Amino acid sequence: MVYPIEFEFKVMAFAPQFYVRDGDGREIAFVKQKLFKLKEDITVFENDSQQKESFRIKADRWLDWSAAYTFYNINGMESGKVRRKGAKSLWKATYEIFNKEDINDFKIEENNSFVKVMDALISEIPILGFLTGYVLNPKYNITDENGLEVAVFSKEPSFWGKKFLLRQIEEVSPEAEERIILSLMMMVLLERRRG
Repeated sequence: MVYPIEFEFKVMAFAPQFYVRDGDGREIAFVKQKLFKLKEDITVFENDSQQKESFRIKADRWLDWSAAYTFYNINGMESGKVRRKGAKSLWKATYEIFNKEDINDFKIEENNSFVKVMDALISEIPILGFLTGYVLNPKYNITDENGLEVAVFSKEPSFWGKKFLLRQIEEVSPEAEERIILSLMMMVLLERRRG
């Protein structure tokens, strides 16, 4: 896979959906969230034609700060999961990534909690709230179980759309790379109301 990997939301879509493209501009996934579900149920397609599913991401419960979101491949086999750290994520977004053996091997953590707080405050102010998407852009560090930073995920400045870039710092196995990307897909949907 060629880095950086780009996540770009469809601006005029009723249901949250976004493209995932590699560094060469090739579409590697199209993500669509089902509306009006008590439990999250996300479909990851190969591309925006939505003809072929690649993965499903399903929540283990509804309306819980610490829900786990399990990844299923096209054969229905579990390939890992991501869990939001409930109370800790109020101040600084934090997610734990687990492999299929349920071992926590990666973590996603927001780099600067100040950005989250300022975004929440300023977005409520008329006119100024419009500018937060261009000025306040969260950045997330992805680390392994030893604390080694393997990637950085950051929102790019924009007024209308939402674009995120995943930059690789250290190589990881293809299975770990897949889990990290799926975890970021889920995190983007959960954190999408910001900036």
